[in-house]
Formats: sequence, C-alpha cells, structure tokens
Amino acid sequence: MEIRALTPRYAVSPQIAPEDVPAIVAAGFTRIICNRPDAEIGPDLQADRVRAAAEAAGAEFVLNPVIGGAITPENVATQGAALEGSQGPVFAYCASGNRSSIVWALSQAGKRSADDLIGTAARWGYNLEPFRPLLDV
Repeated sequence: MEIRALTPRYAVSPQIAPEDVPAIVAAGFTRIICNRPDAEIGPDLQADRVRAAAEAAGAEFVLNPVIGGAITPENVATQGAALEGSQGPVFAYCASGNRSSIVWALSQAGKRSADDLIGTAARWGYNLEPFRPLLDV
C-alpha cells in the first residue's frame, strides 16, 4: 500500500485490504473513503470488510462507489462532504487512486485553481487534464 498525499488532509491509494487499515490509522487518517464498487473485487476486499477494520481501528468509513467513466454529481458531493466533515486527514482508495483523485478534484473546483488541482494529481501520475472544463469554474 502506498499513501499518496494530494494535500496535508487528503491522500489516495490503490485498493487496500482490511489488514492495511491499522497502518492507515497509525499514519493519522481519521476517515477512510471507499471509491471502489464491490462488483469490481472479490469478497475479501469488499467495502464491508474494510469498514469493519476501519471501525475496529477507530476510523470513520464512508462508502462512495465511483464507476469509471460514470462519475455522478452525487459522487462528487459525497466526496467533498466527507472531506469537509472530517475531524482529521482523509484517506480514499479505489483500484489505482485515480477515481479518488478525480472526485476530490471535482469537489474542490472553484475553491482551488484548475492548474493547481491538475498539477497536484499529476505529481502521482493521475491525469486530470480531461476534466479541466469542469475544474475551471
């Protein structure tokens, strides 16, 4: 598991396993967001398993499944609310971290410049340039 900090309060990662959760909490994250739909993965990695591990470790868990190529306004709103409502740093994961970076950036549109959002994600190899029209508000 690689924690990819986009900001001091928000990091993304590829898929995690329940046994990764204690290290995530030890790193200071207080809320974990699952952006990966259960239909993409086997039962050992599904959201309910990660949720149970997060809650056992004292972290909050938010389920916000994002379907690649079909991001909804609700996905963006849920991600933004989960970030804003957290008492500490937020950790989000999906298959690669890309969807977690996209919904984060879309939730920050109008609060930060499109160049900043795109550049921040690019440092970790995530290309948000196709989303520039939605980020440049």
